Amino acid sequence: MTWNTWSGKPEGERREAGVGFAIKKDVVIKLTEIPRPVSDRITTMRLPLSKDNFATIISVYAPTMTNPDEYKEASYNQLASVLSGIPCRDKLLLIGDFKARIGRENDKWPLVMGKHGIGKCNSNGELLLALSSN
Repeated sequence: MTWNTWSGKPEGERREAGVGFAIKKDVVIKLTEIPRPVSDRITTMRLPLSKDNFATIISVYAPTMTNPDEYKEASYNQLASVLSGIPCRDKLLLIGDFKARIGRENDKWPLVMGKHGIGKCNSNGELLLALSSN
């Protein structure tokens, strides 16, 4: 059994983003559902770990800093919506390219980030950190 799923735009449309999973055959046969494309920037996969335990992996390709703020905010809002739909018992892995720098000032986010960051937080970093308060 093989699945070819990806999250992107149809042929003929300008393609600036796209995410997917490369899945080994021995993992594919264990999947109980196919990976779910959400948008051209977000896709999810739910892996069975044992009888009643699952891990949900969310792969993200966030908009770059040059995109309009409204577009970036809409993308992160969509990600927040996906996160809110994950069953509480699932292990969660949020992976991808977030184009985010969260900086080193962790006093506002002590439960989310450590003390060893570098640089200053950018607007994508603020959007990413805000996910933790949802």
